[in-house]
Amino acid sequence: MTDETTIAVYNEKVGDYQKMVENLSAGVALDEFMAALPDKGYVMDLGCGPGNSAALMRNNGFLLDAVDASPAMVALANESFDLNARLSTFNEVKALETYDGIWANFSLLHATAEDFPSILKAIHRALKPNGAFHIGMKTGEGAQRDALGRFYTFYSTQNLTELLGDTGFTIQSVRTGIDPGLAGTNDPWVTLLSTKTNPSTG
Repeated sequence: MTDETTIAVYNEKVGDYQKMVENLSAGVALDEFMAALPDKGYVMDLGCGPGNSAALMRNNGFLLDAVDASPAMVALANESFDLNARLSTFNEVKALETYDGIWANFSLLHATAEDFPSILKAIHRALKPNGAFHIGMKTGEGAQRDALGRFYTFYSTQNLTELLGDTGFTIQSVRTGIDPGLAGTNDPWVTLLSTKTNPSTG
């Protein structure tokens, strides 16, 4: 289920968020993800935000389907990068073996724990065989709202690894770190690059 309060925060803070991501770089994680894709591969950016990563992927020759649940983010991505981004939520991923890769960089942390397994299964179905899946999440336990009112669900690296394995993904790399977020806190995070290799066991 989409959390309307979270979306409202992103709509209101769209300018601040754009400034924040301009000062950050997906760096190694994005390079690694692109290296796992075929030339001119078709990529979904699931939760594209202002569109910075999607634009970089497009500029490297990939075809992009950039989506976000925030109307203000979609508008900014299109205004800034002419991405043809569209409004869509996590629960609206319905494609079957369509994408060569799905990039979900610190977006699925807003999904509830109840919805998360079914979203992973939908992503698995949407990828072509051997498709690449990048996920970035803040690490921790439980669920809560931050100082801005955004809803988060937290996972440990081990828990995420197990969930991805149960869904039919094989982990290729894991990266961890701590960085400041929009709410001003320094938050631990993990990114995982995986490949669709097996049918879901869940």
